[in-house]
Amino acid sequence: MYNRKKPLEEIPQENTKIWTCETEGCNSWMRDNFSFQEVPNCVICNAPMISGEKLLPALVNTTAELKA
Repeated sequence: MYNRKKPLEEIPQENTKIWTCETEGCNSWMRDNFSFQEVPNCVICNAPMISGEKLLPALVNTTAELKA
């Protein structure tokens, strides 16, 4: 059988600044450029978040800087 699907393009990945929840059992995280506060709270458990980095696909946030 012949498959005509085009091969998927490899998505470039880069080290991205993120915020991760500091609560032990919570796996919540968000990209820094998608947060609205200087130090955000976790949207799941409302605990403070800590800064870090993660290798993620490159995304561009086209909205204006809205951090308080």
